[in-house]
Amino acid sequence: MNSINYKFIEEYIRLLLPNREGILKELEKEAIRKHIPIIEPEVVRLLEILLYIKQPHRILEIGTAIGYSTIVLARAVKNGEIITIEKDEEFADEAEKNFKKAGVSNVRLIIGDALKLLPYMSEPFDFIFIDAAKGKYTRFLPYCVKLLKGNGILVADNVLFRGMVASDKLIKRRKITIVKRLRKFLKAICSSTDLETVVIPIGDGVSISIKRRENT
Repeated sequence: MNSINYKFIEEYIRLLLPNREGILKELEKEAIRKHIPIIEPEVVRLLEILLYIKQPHRILEIGTAIGYSTIVLARAVKNGEIITIEKDEEFADEAEKNFKKAGVSNVRLIIGDALKLLPYMSEPFDFIFIDAAKGKYTRFLPYCVKLLKGNGILVADNVLFRGMVASDKLIKRRKITIVKRLRKFLKAICSSTDLETVVIPIGDGVSISIKRRENT
C-alpha cells in the first residue's frame, strides 16, 4: 500500500507504539504473506485509545476479514459485545478460528452482505467501525447513523485511499469509481447535521464521527 504520509514519519510513529505479540503478530505476518488488508499499527492504537475512553457496551464492525481488527476491538473493551459482519465465508471461517486462538469470547460474527443485514438491525450501538468495501461506505452510512446512539462514535478506515481521495494527480484510472464514492462519503459525514466529524491522515486515512445527542 502507498503511504499517505512521509515514510520517515510513519516509521518514527510506529517505533513509539507498543509491540504486537501473540496472535496479532501472527496475523500481521499472515496478512503480509497472503496480501490481506488489515488496519495499520497506528490505526490500531487510535482505535484502542478511543475504546479505552469510550468503553462501549455494544460495538458493530462492518468488515471482519481474518478477524485482526475484531480482536483489537474485543481486547480493548472491558465489558462489551462486538457484532462483526463479513461477506466472505472463507474469511469468516478463518476469523472464527482466530477468535478462539485469541481467547476472545465477546464476539458474534454474522456472515452476509452488510447492506442486506443492516436494514433489519434495530438495537443501537455505542461504537461502529467500518472497514469493508470502500465503494459502499456511503450506502452503509444511513444505517450506521440510525443505529448509533447519541454520543456514539463512528470510525471509518481507508477514507483517503492512498492519497487519491485528496489529489486527482494520484488517481489511478481503475480506482476512479472508488475515489468518487469515498469523496461522497466524506462530504456526507462532514456536512451531516447528525454528526461531528474529523478526518485524520494516519494509516490510509481515518474518519471519526460523533453522533450529536440532541438528534437521537
